[in-house]
Amino acid sequence: MATTSTLLRFCAKSVYLKCKNSITGQFLHNVRCASTFTYVPEVAPQSRGETSKMNLFQALNNAMDIALTSDQTAVVFGEDVAFGGVFRCTIDLKDKHGKDRVFNTPLCEQGIVGFGIGMASVGATAIAEIQFADYIYPAFDQIINEAAKFRYRSGNLFNCGRLTIRTPWGAVGHGAHYHSQCPEAFFSHVPGVKVVIPRGPIQAKGLLLSCIRDNNPCIFFEPKILYRMAVEQVPVGDYEIPLSEAEVLVEGSDVTLVAWGTQVHVMRNVCELAQEKLGVSCELIDLQTILPWDVDTVAKSVLKTGRLLIAHEAPITGGFAGEIATTIQNECFLHLEAPIQRVCGWDTPFPHIFEPFYLPDKWRCLDTIKKMINY
Repeated sequence: MATTSTLLRFCAKSVYLKCKNSITGQFLHNVRCASTFTYVPEVAPQSRGETSKMNLFQALNNAMDIALTSDQTAVVFGEDVAFGGVFRCTIDLKDKHGKDRVFNTPLCEQGIVGFGIGMASVGATAIAEIQFADYIYPAFDQIINEAAKFRYRSGNLFNCGRLTIRTPWGAVGHGAHYHSQCPEAFFSHVPGVKVVIPRGPIQAKGLLLSCIRDNNPCIFFEPKILYRMAVEQVPVGDYEIPLSEAEVLVEGSDVTLVAWGTQVHVMRNVCELAQEKLGVSCELIDLQTILPWDVDTVAKSVLKTGRLLIAHEAPITGGFAGEIATTIQNECFLHLEAPIQRVCGWDTPFPHIFEPFYLPDKWRCLDTIKKMINY
């Protein structure tokens, strides 16, 4: 059997041809190449009132603006946030709310989170930004050993529940191994924090406001490839989307598909392909909250379909798909028609030019569905 590294080397020429501009001859580093997906804008419920056209980073900016306006204890801080940050998510917030409430920090992730814990523990609403999820690891000790345990170790006398840590997450087409990682599984092992990943602007605004106001520290991963790509009519008012509730986006009868973040949009394409090419009806679920996750919604779907495929960008070994698979096998074992399958990133550092072959694209997912149906 060919190893992953052998397959990647074998694909080098084809990835070059797929990603090369036929006119200029230049290599296109800013496309996802073979993993390209179609973003389908969603429509907000009419009950949420007036809407405005926003992309993902504008929706996040709007959420933080609302939080800063409605809560005078709220502060936003991180590397370069005062002038908008590298993705412009905090642009104009300093001018509107003042330099004492939106401010830059030193380039020290451990210090950013530690400062946020201190702010939240004395009653402030702390919104911290880590510039890339790949650089959240220096803050790992502060998150795991301090923020997550603060309430527990004090017997609920003290807590840092109003701490939200925002950070760009996932593949972007040219980020390579230092700007493409999906570290949600590391934090899913830790009681005391909530982990949330939105799929688009409408969800991003509502989920971020829920995180900011939640009484537990939250980590909010933002799919960076969607910052400008994802554009929707987003409600301009103040609204929240409940945490720990998965959402069924496409109803189906044959296979349950579970994903979060960017991968949700890949799986939308998979639903269409499976129906068109295989005559298979897929039910798509966006998990939205990784910890604590919505077991009931996924189990209910699998009891109906008898099959489950989970896809995420993070490496397969130790990825959160393994937790979902184990739980659902325990809940739905007698109803399964085929082994639960995972389509994930490979167990390698995140590659650069081989990114299209690393990611769980629609063709890998479709091939796995075919195997499950024919099992």
